[in-house]
Amino acid sequence: MRSTGWWKNTDDFSSGQHEEEDDDEDFIGDSEVEELFQLQVPAGLGEGQQRVFIVHPDVKWGSRKQHLTTAELMMAEAVGLVNTLDNWRVVDKIILSTKTPEKKKIFGKGNFQSLTEKIRQTAGISAVFVNVERLSPLSEREFEEAWGVKVFDRYSVVLHIFRCNARTKEAKLQISLAEIPLLRSRLKNEMANLDQQGGGSRYIGGSGETLIEVQQRLLKEREMKIRSALEKLRRKRHLLRSQRKHKEFPIVSVLGYTNCGKTTLIKALTGDSGLQPRNQLFATLDVTVHAGQLPSHMTVLYVDTIGFLSQLPHQLIDSFSATLEDIKHSDLLVHVRDISHPETVNQKVNVLRVLKNMQIPDRLMSSMIEVHNKIDLIDNYQCPEPDTLAISALEQRGLDELRKAVEAEIVNSTGKHILDLTVDLSTPQLSWLYKEATVQDVQVNADEGSAVVKVIISAAAYGRYNKVFRPVAK
Repeated sequence: MRSTGWWKNTDDFSSGQHEEEDDDEDFIGDSEVEELFQLQVPAGLGEGQQRVFIVHPDVKWGSRKQHLTTAELMMAEAVGLVNTLDNWRVVDKIILSTKTPEKKKIFGKGNFQSLTEKIRQTAGISAVFVNVERLSPLSEREFEEAWGVKVFDRYSVVLHIFRCNARTKEAKLQISLAEIPLLRSRLKNEMANLDQQGGGSRYIGGSGETLIEVQQRLLKEREMKIRSALEKLRRKRHLLRSQRKHKEFPIVSVLGYTNCGKTTLIKALTGDSGLQPRNQLFATLDVTVHAGQLPSHMTVLYVDTIGFLSQLPHQLIDSFSATLEDIKHSDLLVHVRDISHPETVNQKVNVLRVLKNMQIPDRLMSSMIEVHNKIDLIDNYQCPEPDTLAISALEQRGLDELRKAVEAEIVNSTGKHILDLTVDLSTPQLSWLYKEATVQDVQVNADEGSAVVKVIISAAAYGRYNKVFRPVAK
C-alpha cells in the first residue's frame, strides 16, 4: 500500500533492500569472498548426506541445568535443526542424564560405555550430534575415536545451516569468521594426531616454522583479512543508517526466536510481494529493509533481522555483530513470539538475554512492543500479559492494532510533533509538507485560498519549514 508524492523516496526499500553495497573498489571482491567461503568448509560439513544420531545430555543439577524447558523439548529443537538441512536425517536419538557435563566425556563411565555401544550398534550412522553449545577440541576428538564417526555440536550444526542459507557477501564473511574457531579445533586435533606420529614438530623447509606454526599463522592471516573486510562493511552500514536518518524514516527492527514468523509479519505489514517466508529455522540471515505505512500515512522502515536461538556461543553472536548492530540503532523494537510453541516462555527469556548481552539501550528495551503471533493455532487465545498484542500474521488478524501501537511509540521515540498548520495555497507550502513531513489531513478554505494541514513532522523539518515559510501554527 503506497501513496503518491514523497513516498517515491522509499522505493529503494520496497523489495527488501539488502544492507550492503557492491561498488566500492577498495572492498574485498566477490570472487575473493567466495574463495574464502569455500576454502574453509569445516570437516564433515560438506554437501553430502548425513544420517545423524542425536545425543542430548540431560543435566540434572548445577549451573548448567535448564529450568524453563525440558530435555524432551530441547531434543525436539535439535531434531528440528537437523531436519532443516537438505540430505540430513535423524536415524536415532537418545536423552541421557549426566551429573558431570563439564567433564571431557560429559557422561559418567557407565553411561558413556552404554551410549558408545548403542551408537556402534546402530546401522548407517554417519555422524553424531551432541546437543550442547560447544564441545572442546579434546572432547570432540575423544568422541570421534570412541564412536568412529564425525561429531557435531550446536555451534557447528547451526553454522552449517547458516552456510547453506548464505546469499550475500556479508553473510558469507560473517560465517567465515564464525568458522575460524571450528578450524582451530580441527587443527588442534590434526596436530595431536601428527604429534603421536612424530610429525607435528618438524620444521618446514628453511622457514624455521613447524607445520603447526605455519597452519596457525595462515589461519590468523585469514581471520585478519575477514575482520578487515567486515569492518569496511560495518562502515558502509553506518553510512546507510546515516542516509536513512537524514531522510527521517523511522526504523522498526522486528526480532524474535528463529521461525517465530517475523518475515511473515513484515510481509503482512508492508504488502511486499518479494518476501517469501519459509517454515524453516534461520531462513533469514541478512538484514533486509521493507517500507510500510502506518495509519497516519507515515512511512516506516521495517528491518527483518536474523532469528535467535538458545545455547548459542557468544563467538557466533559476535561474528554476526555487524548485522545485529542495526537493532541498536532502531527507533523501535518489535519482539515477535510464536505463542503456539511449547517453549514460548523459554524462547522469550533467551531473546531478552541476547538483547541484554548486546547492551541494547534502555530506551529501546522499555518501549519494545511484544507481539504474540500464530494465535490462529490456538482456540480463543487471550493475552495473559498486559501491554502485549495478539496477532496472526498469516491470517492478518490484529495488524491494525499493531500499526496503531507502532505509530504511537514512533511518534513518542522520534520526537515528532502532530501539528495543524495553516498554509497559503498559492505558495509551495503544501507540496513542501508532502515531501518533508507526513500529511494526515487537508481542510481547504477555497474562499481564502488557504488550508489547514494536519501533519506529523520532526523538530528539524519544522525548523526548516519555519525558516522558509514562517507559517502560523495553531
